[in-house]
Amino acid sequence: MAEAFTGIEKIRYEGPSSTNMLAFRHYDADALVEGKPMRDHLRFAVAYWHAFRGTGADPFGPGTMLRPWEAAVDSVDNAVARVGVAFEFMQKLGVDYYCFHDRDVAPEGASLTEANANLDRVADALAAAQERTGIKLLWGTANLFSNPRYVHGAATSCNVETFAYAAAQVKKAIEVTHRLGGSGYTFWGGREGYQCLWNTDMKRETDHLARFMHMAVDYAREIGFTGQFYFEPKPREPMKHQYDFDAATCINFLRAYGLEKHVKMNLETNHATLAGHEIQHELEYAGMQGFLGSVDANTGDTLVGWDTDQFPTSIYMTTQMMYSILKYGGLAPGGINFDAKVRRESFEPVDLFHAHIGGMDAFARGLKIAAALRADGAIQKLVEERYASWSSDLGKQIEAGSESFASLEKLMLAKGDAAACTSGRQELFENVINRYLDNA
Repeated sequence: MAEAFTGIEKIRYEGPSSTNMLAFRHYDADALVEGKPMRDHLRFAVAYWHAFRGTGADPFGPGTMLRPWEAAVDSVDNAVARVGVAFEFMQKLGVDYYCFHDRDVAPEGASLTEANANLDRVADALAAAQERTGIKLLWGTANLFSNPRYVHGAATSCNVETFAYAAAQVKKAIEVTHRLGGSGYTFWGGREGYQCLWNTDMKRETDHLARFMHMAVDYAREIGFTGQFYFEPKPREPMKHQYDFDAATCINFLRAYGLEKHVKMNLETNHATLAGHEIQHELEYAGMQGFLGSVDANTGDTLVGWDTDQFPTSIYMTTQMMYSILKYGGLAPGGINFDAKVRRESFEPVDLFHAHIGGMDAFARGLKIAAALRADGAIQKLVEERYASWSSDLGKQIEAGSESFASLEKLMLAKGDAAACTSGRQELFENVINRYLDNA
């Protein structure tokens, strides 16, 4: 087929001094960081839904995107042709992975039978494109939120046949993910929550969500799919409250329902913001609990209170993220998926390249800075100094479980008061980070 992105060559690394806006300044895929190539640390993926299905529509107007390859009708033929466009883009961009929802890659059709047939046909094209290019599927998922049947949710719906339909849809999505060699499968409950507690049986709904996930895990193992399952937190929008509120809520849910051995976190920056957290908080919490899995990379607008899904450009934020990711051993088999969309006003095809290049460079620079911080131990040394009292005999005994309230009371009665606290030195920590940012 003819090129979709004519005049754009493969994006190459040209170094920090380059002024070419269609080149990488920091992402050098094969450059070693902590003994491993950048590509293996970052494992970049393109989100099929935003990159190739986003139209730029908003509540005040229709789509604006110029996408010459799209037909007037979203047919299966057009979906198959779109696969070629998507893989041309990913090849030129130089990413190794992509992610999709079932309804992004193939039209739904008038029945489940038709939807499955449509998905199979497009999966044929995806498999051929993967074989031809070497690009792999990072994870797949099912869209259980757009169709009106999911108005009350999917796995948490008050309608039992909606639950059954969702189960059938996820079964097929897992089969296709397995067929395409996907490294994982993500549960994202776009409408798994409530608008009004008066009409909601919360326990029953969360029980049903857990039952649904167990059924998915059981079926995946039955067909030989051994990829990692992920659970993606999101606190609200569209629902007033969603059961997958944040990492802590999700991890508690997984443990409460016996899913902790099967599912890790897929954490999104903008979702963390909506929960009142920084993404570093979510990464740290999931990491320290052993649930860090994968990342949906984007950012929100601090002046806008919804999920804007903008491309990440803050080096401070990507440094925070990569410091935590390196600290907990990396993301593989997960990765950094650009769950981000170009702005409605950025409607030309070339803007897709500018957006992804900027995000990839931001993470590459964050990776380099984080690795430098770790190599020098600058932050870790300051943290250890702050907690130095816990390295005393008393601190070691408490952490080992050798002390009790009674023994500690006896100690403090004898001493009369605790030793004076030392400064937290927050500004010093922030100044150290800025020094590394300046030198990167």
